[in-house]
Amino acid sequence: MKVSCTKNNLQMGLSITSHLSTKNIQLPILNNVLMVAKNGNIRFTSTNLEIAVSCLVRGKVEEEGELTIPSKLFYDYISLLKEEKVDLFNQDQTLVVEAGDYKTKINGLISSDFPLVPSVNSNKIYLLPVNNFREALSQVVFAVASNESRPELSGVLLKFNNNELIIAATDSYRLAERKIKVSSENFGETTIIIPSRTIIEVNRILSIFKETSDSPSGVQISLSDNQVVFTYGLVEIISRTIEGSFPDYQQIVPKSFQTESKLDRNDFINAVKTASLFSRSGLFDVTVKFDPAGTFSAAAADATRGENTAVAKAEVNGLENSVTLNFRYLLDGLNSMTTESVVFQMIDGANPCMIHPVGSEDQHLYIVMPIRQ
Repeated sequence: MKVSCTKNNLQMGLSITSHLSTKNIQLPILNNVLMVAKNGNIRFTSTNLEIAVSCLVRGKVEEEGELTIPSKLFYDYISLLKEEKVDLFNQDQTLVVEAGDYKTKINGLISSDFPLVPSVNSNKIYLLPVNNFREALSQVVFAVASNESRPELSGVLLKFNNNELIIAATDSYRLAERKIKVSSENFGETTIIIPSRTIIEVNRILSIFKETSDSPSGVQISLSDNQVVFTYGLVEIISRTIEGSFPDYQQIVPKSFQTESKLDRNDFINAVKTASLFSRSGLFDVTVKFDPAGTFSAAAADATRGENTAVAKAEVNGLENSVTLNFRYLLDGLNSMTTESVVFQMIDGANPCMIHPVGSEDQHLYIVMPIRQ
């Protein structure tokens, strides 16, 4: 193998693929990135056996070939180079990297030991606007369950129905849901659950291209029986899906409310943060109260530290009401929203509360369960 490439192209390709590789004592090959020079292009591929990421990089291929190289070492070294043009060639299982006065040899492993990344025969393909999709993922993925005792809750639901995609996640204590438009043939309703690690990796990769002016405007999702493929420009992410049924969460979505309040989102966040300093350790409880006279308050008390009540203005309709919530869950939902104002809706202190951004009521909702006293 003998190739030439710019530092920026190499760095971009490795920043996309090297993040997936982690220390693996049993399978050292998983610490490496597979570099394949073929058909005038260079492709980098990494995998952890659950997710595979590949990126095509433009370069000049003088001799075709392939080799696996320690991904983090390779990325760190390329990042430190000053010269724009980088020449790479292999000597047996060693990669030689030359750039100006810099020259190094990196020991690799034979490419035949690298796990085979299966090709996916997709029968359903969807196209989504990348900016909306990236934002929606970040507004949902934090709500997944952190343990895998219930595998279906450790993933993110993607529900395709005609020209709409519903993205949802829950850990049974809170629920986040976003809806975005999608372009596709009419495949009917299709539901899959994707591991949260895959969603986080997809979101990270899409964010790398966020400031790039010539990035594609759409991301393609291809589905097969037990795998999903995300394609964005020259990048491809393949992942398994989670078997099982996602909870029918529509049963817990309140249909009517006793109290509805429109609040400034930053005022709400600051009040909750202030009160949270006095919440009980391990319980993380903050009580929010809404007064039709035009105020809301967030309060907490701890026997060892003291107590606090933060009050701010709000538009409150309905009955005077209060509920005790986990302040971490409440802040997660508020921080995921981008509008200046939010709407907080509740029945009483024993039922789920619903929050959504003003102006996006039908597109984004967040539900948090109360702490029962």
